[in-house]
Formats: sequence, C-alpha cells, structure tokens
Amino acid sequence: MGSLPGRLGSVDPTSDRAVFRQIADQLREAIDRGRFTEGEKLPSEAELVEHYGVSWMTVRNSFSMLQGEGLVHAEHGRGVFVRTRPPVRRLASDRFARRHREQGKSAFLVEADAAGGHPEVDSLEVREEKAGQDVANRLGAVRRVLARRRRYLLDGRPVEFATSYLPLDIARATQIAEPNPGPGGIYARLEELGHRLDHFDEEIRARMPSPAEVRTLRLASGVPVIHLIRTAYDTEGRAVEVCDTVMAADAYVLAYRLPAT
Repeated sequence: MGSLPGRLGSVDPTSDRAVFRQIADQLREAIDRGRFTEGEKLPSEAELVEHYGVSWMTVRNSFSMLQGEGLVHAEHGRGVFVRTRPPVRRLASDRFARRHREQGKSAFLVEADAAGGHPEVDSLEVREEKAGQDVANRLGAVRRVLARRRRYLLDGRPVEFATSYLPLDIARATQIAEPNPGPGGIYARLEELGHRLDHFDEEIRARMPSPAEVRTLRLASGVPVIHLIRTAYDTEGRAVEVCDTVMAADAYVLAYRLPAT
C-alpha cells in the first residue's frame, strides 16, 4: 500500500473545518491524483486512526462522506475500495447507426463489445397497456401502446433498465411484440415494417435514484442515475417509439461528437 505519510498529510484540529471532513478531503485528493487507483483498497480504519491520531468514529464518518459522493465503496469484511471508472462509453452520434442494425447488433450490444464485457438482458416484460400522458403526447396522442420493459447487465452487473413504448397500430402482432425481436432489435424491425428511421431526440438529466431504482440496479450509497427519454422518428416525421431509460451513473460515460458547422 505504500507509506501513508507519503500519500496523506495531517489534520489541523484548530481549523473551522471538521476533522473528518479534512480526512475526507485528503483521501479525495489522493484518489484524484492517482495515489490510490481504481479498485485499490484504501488504508484501513486502524491505519487511519493511527496516522491521524483520531477516533474510529471520525474515520468512519470520513469514509461515509466519500461513499455518499460515490467515490468509494465498502465490501463487508474486506475494506473500502476506490470505485472503478464507468466501463461503458455511450457515443450518442454512433450508437444508432444503421450499419449496426444491418449487422444484427443492438445499441447496447455494440457498447458492451466496445467495453469488452458480456452483455445480458433480463427481467423482460412485453405487454399492451394504456399510454401515460407524457408518452401519449410524445407519440401523437395515442391511447394504447406496446410496452417492452427490460434490464441490461454487463458482466452480471445491472447497469440500466428501460421501457420502450410503441404505437399498437405499428407493433401489434409483429416480431416487436415477441420477447426476442430478432437481430438488430426493435429498430431493425421498425425499418422492415416501412418506418425508416430519420432521427432521435433525447432528453437527459441526472438525479438521485428512488428506492426501487436502487434495488433494481443494485446501486451503492451515493450513486446517482442518468434518466434519459428518447423519441424515435421515421422519415415521415412520425414518432414511432418512446424509450424511458434509467442508467447507473457510475457505469456510463456519455460521449458526444458534434459538428463544427
């Protein structure tokens, strides 16, 4: 692990800033500067108590602060570790490229391949239902939709869950209504049905997760989610799908390629 004096400084008990916050500041800086690397175990509580001359509770409060920020995670019986960087790079300008669909690959499969991980889909549910007001508005005042709910895993870890809503007059009694929509996913099937895709509009925001989202994505304390709503349009200008997606923020980097003109 290396010498703690060479990686961490000392605290000032006369400072207005609480000692546990000073320790958290030093650990955070050490992580940012690479003194503690991804996946590395931080000094134990006993080592930090000895190094700083503080109480066990002070050190625990420092760890809790860093966990709340999503910088570290605790493993029972093993210690506290630096959280790894997001493994999935989501390049918005490329993920829905037609060439991927023609190769029989969905967007998530393309991203998982680039990350070198094993992709899975579970908790799959497909059913017809009444459209919520927001979905209905986005799809042009439709009343009922085909909803496809699924959770995505990378190397066994849940990283996102999504629900696609499609107008029934498009999706009913097609392969889109089957659990496995086939190579290239639902976008490939939409184009086969004559709805050649023209563009996608996405709205993205970051927020803290609900208790249900914490359970579904198995989120550690302090990890936010990325909430994305995407609407797909065909070349006739019709909205043919709304996808409501919640992603673990520690699993993704959102990357964009923007034109210079």
